[in-house]
Amino acid sequence: MRSIPAPGIRFIRSFPRDSWYRGLILLLTFLCYTSYHLSRKPISIVKSQLHYNCSLRGANPHNDSNSTTWCDWKPFDQDNYKELFGALDNAFLVAYAIGMYISGIFGERLPLRYYLSAGMLLSGLFTALFGLGYFWQIHYLWYFVIIQVCNGLVQTTGWPSVVTCVGNWFGKGKRGFIMGIWNSHTSVGNILGSLIAGAFVSQAWGLSFIVPGIIIATMGVICFLFLIEYPEDVECSPPLHHASSEEKGLEAEHSISDGSLNASNHSRENIMVAVESTKESTEGPEAISFIGALRIPGVVEFSFCLLFAKLVSYTFLYWLPLYIVNVAHFSAKKAGDMSTLFDVGGIIGGILAGLISDYTGGRATTCCVMLILAAPMLYLYNYIGQNGLATSVVMLIICGGLVNGPYALITTAVSADLGTHECLQGNAKALSTVTAIIDGTGSVGAALGPLLAGLISQSGWDNVFYMLITADVLACLLLSRMVYKEIRGWCGCYARKRGSLNFTF
Repeated sequence: MRSIPAPGIRFIRSFPRDSWYRGLILLLTFLCYTSYHLSRKPISIVKSQLHYNCSLRGANPHNDSNSTTWCDWKPFDQDNYKELFGALDNAFLVAYAIGMYISGIFGERLPLRYYLSAGMLLSGLFTALFGLGYFWQIHYLWYFVIIQVCNGLVQTTGWPSVVTCVGNWFGKGKRGFIMGIWNSHTSVGNILGSLIAGAFVSQAWGLSFIVPGIIIATMGVICFLFLIEYPEDVECSPPLHHASSEEKGLEAEHSISDGSLNASNHSRENIMVAVESTKESTEGPEAISFIGALRIPGVVEFSFCLLFAKLVSYTFLYWLPLYIVNVAHFSAKKAGDMSTLFDVGGIIGGILAGLISDYTGGRATTCCVMLILAAPMLYLYNYIGQNGLATSVVMLIICGGLVNGPYALITTAVSADLGTHECLQGNAKALSTVTAIIDGTGSVGAALGPLLAGLISQSGWDNVFYMLITADVLACLLLSRMVYKEIRGWCGCYARKRGSLNFTF
């Protein structure tokens, strides 16, 4: 008589083979992009150490040095240190924005496993080189700027690759919720990066970069060993990216029987589907062109919306610890730890945005509502956020959720939806290019935000927050056409349901 398998084995066998592989890909890509953000965060923690209020350290041990700058790291010991920090941020982010458009093209034409692994190894190298400037006693601005430019370029390998891989494995069903949870890698990476950098910043700030550099390089090796690009590579079933033609045909017949189908329903995407469906392909699908990706409905609107949404998010990423130091007068380590609460809110906001957009089917409307709510919350945080520890904690979490929620939704579920749009007729090779266009345009805002913050903060932090609020409002306005389209769809669906009920009675 054969024995009954152990409970743990029965539990493992209860999940189909496809589910295990999908879980592996989700976890692996999560850890990969966590390490990318982990390696970007240290610069924001180290800033307050590169230019420090030296009078707080007691007597000056060097009689020939200025009493207020003797402990600063040259060349950041000058009065224009904020502009120099802005230059470092901008060097990385401009290179990242430019490189992102190119990276999407390479991502479609090269094996993702090789491309992503190489990018992670190079990211680890350049991150560590920045930290080695401390041990090598390098005091030249050009060295740190060149390292930031190189790091910005190689880090563009990450986002198109991981989104494309996840998009290849997961279909449209519950995509917002799944990717909302998965996208918490951004905030988890920021939190871990803050904690790791904060652990070394006061003793030897170079280690704040070297340790994250080692971590991302190690993850690059793991990625090379285990990443699977397509489900078909391991004989798993591919996901369903949009409704089948049979389901669409039934919907059309139902609409005709109700008399509700009219010329206005023939949208541009449906026309594109009809045109593409007449073409017979004798070979595998070719990679989509840059212009072809821009023609996908919604790509342009969401790209420019992300520009302003990412401007706000990255301004907080690079300047929040220094803002807390200047306004709340915390130490560099405590300010870094406090800044992680913004990312905790980002995790909650990303998951909520995915859940709500899945339930309502309104990606643009979900983003718009969160952006509208974010504007007054940013204003309140600037004026009452430092009135006590409890107030600061609550406001940071709320602001993080409302700012990073739309950002997370656009860069994940929206990018995957548009990259597998039905007008592409199943050509998944568009996913990398679409993702790169959206995130590349957003990265322009990511470059502008910290730069503007460095310049505007000279006239006071209030003006920085006014700039962030303006960016939120502009991001919301750019989605107005998409929101109107979604609301019309809801109204049409409600009218059809009422008509069906009236016909039944």
